[in-house]
Amino acid sequence: MKNTAVTFKEAKAKGEKLTMLTAYDYTTARLVDEAGINAILVGDSLGMVMLGYEDTLSVTMEDMIHHSAAVARGVKNTLLITDMPFMSYQASVYDAVVNAGRLMKEGRTHAVKLEGGLEVCDHIRAIVKASIPVCGHIGLTPQSVNAFGGFKVQGKGEEAAQRILDEARALEEAGAFAIVLECVPQALAAKITESVQIPTIGIGAGAGCDGQVLVYQDMLAMYADMKPKFVKQFAQIGSQMKAAFAAYKEEVAAGTFPAPEHTFQMDEAIIDKLY
Repeated sequence: MKNTAVTFKEAKAKGEKLTMLTAYDYTTARLVDEAGINAILVGDSLGMVMLGYEDTLSVTMEDMIHHSAAVARGVKNTLLITDMPFMSYQASVYDAVVNAGRLMKEGRTHAVKLEGGLEVCDHIRAIVKASIPVCGHIGLTPQSVNAFGGFKVQGKGEEAAQRILDEARALEEAGAFAIVLECVPQALAAKITESVQIPTIGIGAGAGCDGQVLVYQDMLAMYADMKPKFVKQFAQIGSQMKAAFAAYKEEVAAGTFPAPEHTFQMDEAIIDKLY
């Protein structure tokens, strides 16, 4: 069944858990779609896992459009959500609507995601008014990493927890169809999930959310030196890839690849006539 912003809300009402994974290219998008995952997030995390930046702040609109369009060509039934990158919406409501529209028109996304709470509610209302579905994102918001002083769990204290709960309610009122909760205590995430009528998608927020999202490179163990606490490695694809690359190198060096079955033949009499 085709996943949409509407079916996301229906899933919560039915008590059905939602799944979301990142993807940044056509090939991965096809695999995720064929696996039956409900949503693909073209995250600005691509700055770190695809472009090698130390954070997400350097990612541009052009980066997001390029990768979103590639992913869009690989999905059939999966809901495609694309991040609005740093400074594509913070400066004004006008910027937010224009850039969300670019992600729809040029990036061929189905919905956009932007970080923040009360300060972005007017932006969300305007984007939704332009018939563009919006997913919110609160808790640890990576675009605010410098303001937070690093990648830290959010909402542990009473005041901070109340603020995040209030933000979730405000995002729902502004028209968001779902909210990503990142790196907040499990009990707080469960409270938020009970307090809003739209789905919550957790990452480092416990099993009480309506769904979960992971960066696919994390859950496939493609980085030996990176394993956040909230990540379960579902396969050791990184080590398998390195082993395959090394085996390829060895066979080429030994002259065993390509073998006869990997080559094309011709009438060798023709070779004898060449000069």
